[in-house]
Amino acid sequence: MVYVFTVWMAGGGIKKGTTYGASDDFGFGSATDAVHVHDFQATILHVLGIDHKKLTFKFQGRDYRLTDVHGEVVKGILS
Repeated sequence: MVYVFTVWMAGGGIKKGTTYGASDDFGFGSATDAVHVHDFQATILHVLGIDHKKLTFKFQGRDYRLTDVHGEVVKGILS
């Protein structure tokens, strides 16, 4: 099950008046268009003008990034 959280975003290239995704009847689980935290972080970095795939740091000989290997920009909320 994917838990549901609400985030309000404004400005910076976000479509105004957009609702993205929906919860189930109890408001507990995701019903449609679930966004993973990595996708959410990638979208915020994109709006700030940062390429999340190039934002890396080296730790114990491996390159890491904030969005790990999963993050994709959620284009449905961008204007």
